[in-house]
Amino acid sequence: MSYFFSSYTIIPVVVVAAFVLVTATVKILREYERAVVFTLGRFQKVKGPGLVLLVPFIQEMVRVDLRIQVIEIPTQDVISHDNVSMKVDAVLYFNVVNPERAIIQVQNFLPATNMLAQTTLRAVLGQHELDEMLSERKKLSADVQSILDSQTELWGIKVSNVEIRTVELTDNMVKAIAKQAEAERDRRAKIIHAEAEFQASQTLVNAAKILSSIPAAMQLRYLQTLADIGAEQNSTIIFPMPIDIIKPFLELLDNAAKVPAANGLIHGSPINQVPVRD
Repeated sequence: MSYFFSSYTIIPVVVVAAFVLVTATVKILREYERAVVFTLGRFQKVKGPGLVLLVPFIQEMVRVDLRIQVIEIPTQDVISHDNVSMKVDAVLYFNVVNPERAIIQVQNFLPATNMLAQTTLRAVLGQHELDEMLSERKKLSADVQSILDSQTELWGIKVSNVEIRTVELTDNMVKAIAKQAEAERDRRAKIIHAEAEFQASQTLVNAAKILSSIPAAMQLRYLQTLADIGAEQNSTIIFPMPIDIIKPFLELLDNAAKVPAANGLIHGSPINQVPVRD
């Protein structure tokens, strides 16, 4: 009876021990995972993916995910170079490229990268003015990404992208920007109107030069104007008579006025007078 009792007691213990031994020995890693293996606390090598065998109680491993990870940078209070207060948040994309450094060089690379991203974001944006933050967001994101990438390289981390998501301003600043934009639109409208007036006046000057150089062109233009006015069924038409048309008639009238005056001077001169003798 005691024999059977002892056998029933030993079998579960053996099964549990075997299960623990197999679990500690056999590890299966996915394609995007790597195992940083330590032997008695010393780094040995990076293994995986697939089946990884460990010496129980002597070797241990740390799993590292190589996929791109996305973390949100919390909202940061930033003061721009022109002393404008704002709140900025961003999104950070990175992945582990060297599992050995990511585990050995830094205690916990995920919060370390997040904290470094926050301080770098404040430092970079504080060097630029508000207009640059609003108009050159892509450039500022690239600057933050470049600085972060150079600093996290020692940790075996590659920062692939940083996106500045929101730039939140105070209500007073929003109103000031709206007024500035409205003033800029008014300035552009006035400039465009002035340029249009200049071009129109220049075109009129060129047309006047052409018409004055060719009298026939001026007459054709007047005739075209008459045709346009006649098509509108107007009862009264005020049409300026060009001086070139009536100039020949004025010359004839002037010549006709000069002929009688000349004849009067000739007949009344002393040459035509005959002396009377007593």
